[in-house]
Amino acid sequence: MDLMPGVIVILVLYLAAAMAGLALEFLNLSRLDERWGEVPPGFEGRIDRDFLARSREYTVENARLAMMEKAAGSVLVPVFIMFLLKPYDDWVSSLGYGFIASGAVFFMLLILAETLLAAPFAFWRVFRIERKFGFSAMTPGLWAADFAKSLGISSALVLFLISAGLWIISISPGLWWLWLWGLFMAFTIFMMYLSPHVIEPLFNRFEEVDDPGLRDGVSEVLKKAGIRVGKVLKVDASRRTSHTNAYFTGIGSVKRIVLYDTLLEKLGKEEVVSVLAHEAGHWKGRHLLKGLAAVEMLSLAALYISYRLIEGGLLERALGSEGASFYAQVVLLGLLASVAAFPLGPLFAWLSRRREKRADRFAAEISGDPSSMASALIKLSRDNLSNLHPHPLYAAFRYSHPPVAERVRVLRKMGEGT
Repeated sequence: MDLMPGVIVILVLYLAAAMAGLALEFLNLSRLDERWGEVPPGFEGRIDRDFLARSREYTVENARLAMMEKAAGSVLVPVFIMFLLKPYDDWVSSLGYGFIASGAVFFMLLILAETLLAAPFAFWRVFRIERKFGFSAMTPGLWAADFAKSLGISSALVLFLISAGLWIISISPGLWWLWLWGLFMAFTIFMMYLSPHVIEPLFNRFEEVDDPGLRDGVSEVLKKAGIRVGKVLKVDASRRTSHTNAYFTGIGSVKRIVLYDTLLEKLGKEEVVSVLAHEAGHWKGRHLLKGLAAVEMLSLAALYISYRLIEGGLLERALGSEGASFYAQVVLLGLLASVAAFPLGPLFAWLSRRREKRADRFAAEISGDPSSMASALIKLSRDNLSNLHPHPLYAAFRYSHPPVAERVRVLRKMGEGT
């Protein structure tokens, strides 16, 4: 296939971003090799050398798998663009379907192929790495059932979005970017209402927390924060993993607090309450809404730029064929988006870390007990074999939360000041 200069430039940028990502992984592992045996301030007496060794091994194995997956993508994507995109585009066109049906076939087959190619890496992570370190409680049958349900649900939802999106494009060729943005925003908000009641129960069993003392502690914190939550639930996460977590889900009248049953087993009441106070800080600060607004504004800009690139014929010329379909041009747009996402990563990671710092501060202030939050973070990092020594540059690109040693240090300092 004769490649046009535009495609060559895009592929070079894509590979450069992929190589930079791999370099970040190597940089992070090099720092871990140098400092893995150091106990951060505040962790003295809470972790030992055995933990540090196991944390290092766990981090290394996950990083190696991530690098293998990234390397595979860095090979397969350019090969597809250079040698398979045009024949695939021609084959879909030869089926003789209409614009919407052809697009559904084009994109759904690509999404299915991507999902199946990623499945072996996910399987290895669960049954080789997570099981080796005592985290995975998955059985092959449960993993297969989860995979099948996820594939079925996501396929149905994505097929709806693709079909609706292509219909909008067909009836509004000059303003599809705006109507498409409205569709995606409405769908996102709808899923926030739908997921807690329809999708999440397909995978897990949710029950109300049956510890009166814990319920009272959570209610007191939420009352102080001025937040009304429908329910405080625990989820049977232990069926799949021993990792711990807590989160808010839903929006409006369906928002709820969800606690992993593993978290309830490993943390004391005050520590659980402090973790939930942190989550309450996100709601009090409207972090979800602010994040959603930022993403929607970026999506609107991206869709308009996409419209201009397609309307101007730049992508069609880049593909070297005036017969390149709208769908093939969207594939090239996806490649451009992945390139643009790399330099934007540190900005969004920084914004996320800033929100996490504010939520930590809110939790410490509303509970009046920064030491419980610090203790909870130490236990969670110990139980999850967290890397306590990430490279600052790696954290700047990849960490949505401040490194746990930094969070503990700040909370300890707040505790000393009370």
